[in-house]
Amino acid sequence: MPFIDLESNLPASKFPEEFLKKLCSTTAAVLGKPEDRMNLSVKPGLAMLVAGSSSPCILLKVSAIGVTDTAEKNKENSAQIFKFLTEELGLGEDRIAIRFYPLEPWQVGKKGTVMTFL
Repeated sequence: MPFIDLESNLPASKFPEEFLKKLCSTTAAVLGKPEDRMNLSVKPGLAMLVAGSSSPCILLKVSAIGVTDTAEKNKENSAQIFKFLTEELGLGEDRIAIRFYPLEPWQVGKKGTVMTFL
């Protein structure tokens, strides 16, 4: 049950429904999770600085159970997600930062309980 949170100073028009669907399918494939388990949010039009510049940028947070818990996994995940974002949005790699957060099943609530018990 991954959570993908994208924050950007790009306008909302850069994130149509088609982009959201592509982001969902891409990150699901990268993380090896089914698309129907993905949770995404996109927050465009924010006042942001990355590396001291307010040029177009993205901060992406990836939280998931079992697939963001090692440097090796995140190196591979990062490369594939960067490729998608740079191609889709035309940003340079220096304008994107990704934060990976490993989750434990007891940290994710679902259906009135936590994933540990589902």
